[in-house]
Amino acid sequence: MLNLHRWQAGPVLIVALGMVSSTITPLTVPASVSANPAPSRVAQLFPPSGDSYRYQTIPAGTRIPVRYDEAEKIVVAPNETAPVNLRVARNLRNTSGVLLVPAGSEVRGKLVPVGGGSQFIAETLILPDGNSYPINAESRVVTRREEVSRVNGTAIATGAAVGAGAAAILFGVTGNRRINFGKVLAGAGVGALGGLLLGKRRSEVIVINPETDLTLRLTSSLALR
Repeated sequence: MLNLHRWQAGPVLIVALGMVSSTITPLTVPASVSANPAPSRVAQLFPPSGDSYRYQTIPAGTRIPVRYDEAEKIVVAPNETAPVNLRVARNLRNTSGVLLVPAGSEVRGKLVPVGGGSQFIAETLILPDGNSYPINAESRVVTRREEVSRVNGTAIATGAAVGAGAAAILFGVTGNRRINFGKVLAGAGVGALGGLLLGKRRSEVIVINPETDLTLRLTSSLALR
């Protein structure tokens, strides 16, 4: 009887050890999984639906080439804010070749006075499929100025997209009310021009080449569906 009891105790001990081992091992799995970003954070940005979506993020600092289809150049007053809509000039793809932002996507924003120059601040990205996203991006500050006189005022304005403030300068200096603007941009800053034009035959405007001056840089990451 004593020998039988010893023989039975062995397997019982082995089974007990096996249970302890199988209980300890899985405890490390939830810890490693919970260290990953919670998927619910993405769901908060894009409400869940029955469809399966993939999300791509374009990191802050990414540069986006743009074009302006309305005119070859944009002319604004130094103190002027003017709405401008740009187009993405080339397809933007990730390192795997996946198309994220197609060429021709619209970027809505405005030109604002900054440090004696003008800077484009992007507000909304609209893809060709109609999906729109808030976007935080900006161009460099353009400080290139041209002096407006009776002689060159018409040449500066011809074929350009001209802000309302710049138009007031051009009209006031040249005296020509029939300048052929390519497009007139609505905006703020006109009221402050009275003092600039009073008794002056010369004044300055900022001339912007969209393709070279308005390349955008993302100031925060952009998540796309």
